[in-house]
Amino acid sequence: MRDLAFVAFLAALLATGFRRPFLFVLAYAYIDIVSPQRLTYLLLNSVPISMIAVGLAVAGWLAIDDKKDTRVAPRQFLIVLLLGYCFYTTLHADFPIEAKDKWEWVWKALAFAAFLPLTLRTRLRIESLLLFMVLSAASIIIVGGIKTVGSGGGYGELNLMVTNNSGLYEGSTISTVAIAIIPLIVWFTRHGTIFAPDWKVKTFSYALIFACLLIPVGTSTRTGLLCIGLLALLMIRDAKRKILYLTALGCMGLAAVPFLPSSFTERMETIKTYEADASASTRIAVWKWTLDYVKTHPMGGGFEAYRQNQIRYEKVATKQEDGTTAKIDRSLEVDKARAYHSAYFEMLGEQGWPGLAIWLAINLAGLFRMEMLRRRYRKAEPGQEWIGPLASALQSAHVIYLLGAVFIAIAFQPFVYMLIGAQIGLDTYAARKRAESAWRPLRKARPAVA
Repeated sequence: MRDLAFVAFLAALLATGFRRPFLFVLAYAYIDIVSPQRLTYLLLNSVPISMIAVGLAVAGWLAIDDKKDTRVAPRQFLIVLLLGYCFYTTLHADFPIEAKDKWEWVWKALAFAAFLPLTLRTRLRIESLLLFMVLSAASIIIVGGIKTVGSGGGYGELNLMVTNNSGLYEGSTISTVAIAIIPLIVWFTRHGTIFAPDWKVKTFSYALIFACLLIPVGTSTRTGLLCIGLLALLMIRDAKRKILYLTALGCMGLAAVPFLPSSFTERMETIKTYEADASASTRIAVWKWTLDYVKTHPMGGGFEAYRQNQIRYEKVATKQEDGTTAKIDRSLEVDKARAYHSAYFEMLGEQGWPGLAIWLAINLAGLFRMEMLRRRYRKAEPGQEWIGPLASALQSAHVIYLLGAVFIAIAFQPFVYMLIGAQIGLDTYAARKRAESAWRPLRKARPAVA
């Protein structure tokens, strides 16, 4: 049934996409976020549906779409530069076969991120993209939220539709994305036009926000808890009654504690005792190895360069012997081929200092441009009231994502590049509207009256 349902979806898409080529862009967003080929059993497992969607989107844009006053932002050039640099490091990778496997999906994410803003010429298209991104992630989040309520979840135990611990189906990644999209969901409850924000839309949106908050609980990920804390801080700046907001936030937090499953609270307690946790200890050891590695390989080792690491780290555990005295056990652990567990060190180890600099420039420029839009449209003209709040929501989502990226190797996760594409699209749209409003046609001078 899953195979037939998705085949029907592709058939309907093809039937309407050639009249509305932007539908192919939305289809790629859905395919790249949800990866429905992982949900199918037979027909689509070996079909390159994401490549097909990209080809149709680009061909439709070239052949049919309006390209009048198309604007290219500097960040699009940076994305293309990062794409070219990744191609160079792949050719000279320490592990050429493994690097090629990662390159096959990374280049599509980067190329589509550079192409996407060219299609976002209207408010409807920007909103449609963000709606597809939110609802695509929601298809995973809602399932996880229901299972969390039913079973309580647990670290590595929450099954998100498929038994596949990669992409958005990985616990820490979906926790980060779930919290990052909350500002966008809130924006839709106030400024959405595709679905007017009536009581039905708001009820669904608030229920989805609740499901988003449940994902870090169900997956028992410490990254998700940190993202929730950052979200709470970011929302203070847009709150009209800040004291009331902080009071309500504190009360809700205290009320939620008794209902949290023991698996979640026990996992969160390891934040204070990271030295006793193998996961945290190995991350720090890998980060140190990466810093030593780039001293001799400043250009990076290409994709999957972590496979050559060999690390030694000390694990510290405290045990109570008789209730009054504590015994500290120290053990030396040895491991190898441990992943980076950080987007920043992923970029540094694989792409070296140049790649990390380009990647940081892309992300920091996005935060800066959204802050500029947020301030410029703080007192917007009629019809433009939605721009400032959307810039703020995109900025908050991006900041949360960058915090999660400290602890997860998601430097090339397609979701964030679609988010960056939406930022560029909003920026160029606003610039085009400002140029149109500033332009005034020249009037012919009237002849002087004698």
